[in-house]
Amino acid sequence: MIEMVIDTAGDANEEENPMTATTGPGTPPEASKEASEEASEEASEEASVERVRAQVAAWLAENWQPGGGGPRWRERLVDSGWAAPTWPVEWFGRGLHRDLRRVVAEEFTRVGAKPAALDVTQLFANTILAHGTDEQKRSFVRPLALGEQQGCLLYSEPGAGSDLAALQTRADRDGDTWVVNGQKVWTSGAREATHGFLVARTDWDVPKHRGLTFFWLPLDQPGVDIRPIHQVTGGSEFNEVFLTDAVVADTHRLGDVNDGWRVLQTALGFERLIMGAAAGGSSRQRRRAGGGETTLADRQSPWTRQIGGADYVELAKKVGKADDPVTRQEIARLYTLEKVNAWNGLRARADAGRGASSPLASIGKLAMSRIVHTGVDVTTNLLGASSVLDGDTDPVAAEVNRSSFAAFVTSIGGGTDQIQRNIIGERVLGLPREPEVDKNVPFREVRKAQATRRFS
Repeated sequence: MIEMVIDTAGDANEEENPMTATTGPGTPPEASKEASEEASEEASEEASVERVRAQVAAWLAENWQPGGGGPRWRERLVDSGWAAPTWPVEWFGRGLHRDLRRVVAEEFTRVGAKPAALDVTQLFANTILAHGTDEQKRSFVRPLALGEQQGCLLYSEPGAGSDLAALQTRADRDGDTWVVNGQKVWTSGAREATHGFLVARTDWDVPKHRGLTFFWLPLDQPGVDIRPIHQVTGGSEFNEVFLTDAVVADTHRLGDVNDGWRVLQTALGFERLIMGAAAGGSSRQRRRAGGGETTLADRQSPWTRQIGGADYVELAKKVGKADDPVTRQEIARLYTLEKVNAWNGLRARADAGRGASSPLASIGKLAMSRIVHTGVDVTTNLLGASSVLDGDTDPVAAEVNRSSFAAFVTSIGGGTDQIQRNIIGERVLGLPREPEVDKNVPFREVRKAQATRRFS
């Protein structure tokens, strides 16, 4: 806030406008200029906020009906640009500054409409907007925003997980198309997806990071065999995908040939941002977990399961442990982790909004893993022996039980906790990289496990 300035050289009873005040004795001209510019910027930002708020409110008044939703609403929302307000206007956005997302979300929430926030949550469209051609953006962004196309991530392989650059799925050029052969594993949502982000090796005679290319692969074709992986939790969220002479057009290639590693870093950055943001949970999900109201859908995915976002205070009261000092300390610690992660997420999204692949997303992803594990520990300690129960007789206990099995997924998916620490050490703290004996060796000459040599 800029205070009113009294010019000591003039009438002491006359208050001057801080935007036009003259410089008094001892006040550097530069300081006065900076103060005026700061006040002008604040006024401009406030005007922008109110202008956007009015625009959103007017659009919602004309288009939103309480209890509405469905495909027609989604189509109006996407075409209006309010589904992804920071996307460029020509690509189904409003071209707003990232700081104005909050204003849009507030207005949607005020009338009971759920903000889509696709510019935060839609990693496939965001990656295509970052690296795709105009034709690719025209072809893929709107169908993704509408949900007509669904994506999955074809990254990890049996012989390439944490060392993802060692992947051996190959794509060989055949005129205007590429022929793909290989195997991917731990692919979430592959059976529901229409396409997959595929990273494949297109050059075997350069070091491993330099010979990769990134594709948007259609899955509904001969040569794509998707098989579910049955988990100990009873679900089958993950899949293995076998590619045998699958075909992808060169027009579905994102970025340059052999420049797939750079595109992959953008996609991984968006994925880690989303995973980091998932750690806190919504207030509605908090009420569910604390009050015992939970559904099977709430317990399916380790990325959205919100026992880590439970109302721990209510749960502690319910089981008679609200006055236990250890319980209170653990709940406070978990709240602190979630709050710090939320602030870090704002920093990471600001970097992403500037087109950067932020290593801060790795901090959020690592925090998400820690929050989920800590949340499971806290709720297990609160519930005691009943935390091993499953079934519908005690929904909260059943959720804790399933969460304890699935929590380890958060330490592996999207890059292991150990990999995130390496990224943070190298790119945030500036520590030296670990030595890589095969860093500059052509990939064809790199020793590989016997079981994974078949495609080279």
